[in-house]
Amino acid sequence: MAIDAYIILSAVLFSMGVLGVLLKRNAILVFMSVELMLNASNLALVAFARQWGGLEGHLFVFFVITVAAAEVAVGLALIVAIFRTKQSINIDELHQMEG
Repeated sequence: MAIDAYIILSAVLFSMGVLGVLLKRNAILVFMSVELMLNASNLALVAFARQWGGLEGHLFVFFVITVAAAEVAVGLALIVAIFRTKQSINIDELHQMEG
């Protein structure tokens, strides 16, 4: 299979993630959109590593997966803490916490 298909799929997934971050108001959906963008970049890195025959792309993917795992742990803990205090995870309502 040609690398073009992987790169096009990666671009489509990344675009869907960007749209999710910009348009959604639910914190969990925004969080999932960020994870979708990270996985799209992982797909592109693996596709380029396969094309060039190097292992550097795979190494970067492992680093991205590690950072994403830490992000999930911290992000979900913050979302749960905010939900316990505000009883909502709507991003628009979180702006009321300022001040």
